[in-house]
Amino acid sequence: MATKHYILLVPGFFGFANLGELLYFGHVRDYFVAEMKARGVDVEVVQVLTHPTGSIRTRAGDLLKSIEAHVKDDDCPIHLIGHSTGGLDARLFVSPGVLLGDDMDVERFARRVRTVVTVSTPHAGTPLASFFLGLFGQKLLQLLSLFTVYVLRFGRLPLSVAFRFGSLITRWDEQLGFRPTLLDQLFEQLLGDFSAERREELVRFLGDVGNDASLVPQLTPEGIDLFNASCQDRPGVRYGSVITQARPPSLRTRLGAGLDPYAQITHTVYAFLYGRTQRMPLTAIPPPTPAQTAALVEAYGALPGPQACDGIVPTRSQVYGRVLAAVRADHLDAIGHFDQPAHRPPHVDWLISGSGFRRLHFERLWRTVVDFILLQT
Repeated sequence: MATKHYILLVPGFFGFANLGELLYFGHVRDYFVAEMKARGVDVEVVQVLTHPTGSIRTRAGDLLKSIEAHVKDDDCPIHLIGHSTGGLDARLFVSPGVLLGDDMDVERFARRVRTVVTVSTPHAGTPLASFFLGLFGQKLLQLLSLFTVYVLRFGRLPLSVAFRFGSLITRWDEQLGFRPTLLDQLFEQLLGDFSAERREELVRFLGDVGNDASLVPQLTPEGIDLFNASCQDRPGVRYGSVITQARPPSLRTRLGAGLDPYAQITHTVYAFLYGRTQRMPLTAIPPPTPAQTAALVEAYGALPGPQACDGIVPTRSQVYGRVLAAVRADHLDAIGHFDQPAHRPPHVDWLISGSGFRRLHFERLWRTVVDFILLQT
C-alpha cells in the first residue's frame, strides 16, 4: 500500500490562511495536489489556521491543533512548509523537548515530521519588525493585512485609497501623531466593499492583529537571537529553505511598473517597506556554509550583501539548512501572489516590486520542493 503524505502549509506575517474564498496558500496547495497526483503519490494538503501576529509559541500551538484535527493516520509522514514567520513556527514545533502548553502532546506528532521547508523566513530576524513595534507601525500592519485580503478578493485597491495611502507613507514622519483618523478612514472605506458577513470575519481577523502583537518583537534581529539559542534542530528531520531577493527600488523598477497610476502607487509601498528592511546589521547574519554560499552565488551571481532583501525579510536571513531554491522574487511572489491575471485561477499581485517572477518560476521552485520532500521516501 502506498504511503500517504501529510503536508502542512503554515502562513506567515500577514496571517490569514482562509477567509472564505481567499486562500493564502491557494496556488501552492493546488500545485501540490496536481504534482503529487501526477507522480502517483497519495497526499493530503492542509492549510494551517494561526493567530496572525501571536507569539511563535502560540502559532506553533496552532500548528499542533491543525495536525491533531487533520492527521488521522498513525504512521504516515508529515511535512511542514512555512512561509515567512510560518517557517519559525515549524522549526519550534519540531524542536526536541519544546513545551507549547501543559496539555499539548507535541512529541506524538513531532517525531513523525520528515521535512521542514521554510520560504522567505526571517531566521535571523528582520529590521522591519522594529518599525512595526510603534503605534503607527501596528496600525500600518493591520492596514497592510487588510490590503492583502482586499487585493486578493477584488484584484486591486480603489485608486482613491491607494493615492491616500501612498501619500501617507511617503510623509509618515509628518503624519505620526497629527492625523490619527486617516488610517481609520482607510479601514472603513475598504471594509465597506465587503458583505456584512465578510466584514465581521475581517474585523475579527484585524482585531487579532491589533490585540496580540507578541510576534513583532520576536522577529527583530535581537528577538530572534534568543529564539535561535533555544530552538534546536530535530535529528532525522531534513531542513531546506527557499530564498527570495527582489530588485532594489530604482528608476528602472519604477519604469518597469508601467504607466498605470495604481502600479506606481503600490510600487511606492514596496519601496517604503524595502527601505526599512535593508537596514540589517551584518553582525546579525550568521555566515553561510560553503554549500549555502555556492547555492546563493550560483543563483544571484554573488553572495547577497546585508542590504539585499525581498521587501520584507533580508535575503541572507532566510538561509537555513539546504538551499532548495534562490529566486528573484519579492516576499509574496513565491507563494503565488504575483502578477499573472491570465492564468486560471489568476495570480494577483499587490506588492509591485518589478521582480519579473511568473508562473514558470513558481512551478520550477515548487517542483524542487516536491523533489526534496520525496527524496528519501
